Amino acid sequence: MSAGWTLIDGIGSLVTNDPEEGEGRLGLIRDAAVVIGDGAVQWVGPSARVPDGAAGTRIDVEGRAVLPGFVDSHSHTVFGGDRAEEFAARMTGAAYGAGGIRTTIAATRAASDEALAANAARLAAEARAQGTTTLEIKTGYGQTVLDESRSLDVAAGVSDEVTLLAAHVAPPEYAGRQDDYVAMVIDAMIPACAPRATWIDVFCEEGAFSEEQSRAVLTAGMAAGLVPRVHGNQLSYGAGVRLAVELGAASVDHVTYTTDADVEALAGGSTVATLLPGADFSTRNKYPDARALLDAGVTVALAADCNPGTSYTTSIPFCIALAVREMYMSPDEAVWAATAGGAAALRRTDVGALRVGMRADLTVLEAPSHLHLAYRPGVPLVSRVFSAGVER
Repeated sequence: MSAGWTLIDGIGSLVTNDPEEGEGRLGLIRDAAVVIGDGAVQWVGPSARVPDGAAGTRIDVEGRAVLPGFVDSHSHTVFGGDRAEEFAARMTGAAYGAGGIRTTIAATRAASDEALAANAARLAAEARAQGTTTLEIKTGYGQTVLDESRSLDVAAGVSDEVTLLAAHVAPPEYAGRQDDYVAMVIDAMIPACAPRATWIDVFCEEGAFSEEQSRAVLTAGMAAGLVPRVHGNQLSYGAGVRLAVELGAASVDHVTYTTDADVEALAGGSTVATLLPGADFSTRNKYPDARALLDAGVTVALAADCNPGTSYTTSIPFCIALAVREMYMSPDEAVWAATAGGAAALRRTDVGALRVGMRADLTVLEAPSHLHLAYRPGVPLVSRVFSAGVER
């Protein structure tokens, strides 16, 4: 042990997400302690068994709960403007369709690099204050080579998890010419943008892109070294889930309208089903059948889907509460999905759990148990956040 390390003790309940460390799937340890140093977890266990001389600095959290930092594997935080009026109209009866994205495309193109960066940094800080320590960020509101490129630069300024969502919708200048837009994405946008991204995504949905168009974009991205993700089955039954599993996508996100065959395909593959209850809340869409997915053995993640049109929230605690109340997930399932599930959706093995060697990303709650995240919806329960061992 090192005198430069930090001991966090007095933990009322600790979620490790390691069943070998504690109770149940969450590996829950009561009256626990964690030693962190060099940016990683160095020791975890009951307070009564902390090694002598474990650390030079001690932080007593006085019975509060500690859990891994939330892993938000789906966000759209590089954009200009907002769509508050669209939201208000929707709340009074207007239907949601994919076309609203074009409003944000116009505002994003008009925004300066500095304005986009300031907004993205603000939202990332907001997410961090609510316990999120890993945040994926998508482009998709530029829709030109130049605007997608600068969106990638902005995203990379606040996150290591950057996704090229070149095919969000076809922009206005390509109205009625979706195939031409797809060809431009494949021939120009992906070659120019791929070196600065990790992931390639597509909105495979009625009003956005067809199965064939989506497959073309994803396979081109894969050929450029990007790993596929899919927006699928949000507004209707469709090919998104099937395509994601076929291509071995890391995740398929939304998964609101699924058939038995979709659930079976997910259960038999490696693709994570990422559920976005904030979007369903904000659009008054139906919620995904999380129980069917979980009972079939599908790996499920929860993410906030922060975007200006359909889920303008950075709060994973809010999404956990929605998942428990509206999707019939247990509190344990929802917390796992927002931590370890998100890590699986990003194919990360260094975050989403608290065991020796993992990155020291911890969230301290102003509550004795993780159950309070669902039990006390809307209450700001996150009191302290550590990222790579540093309090933020």
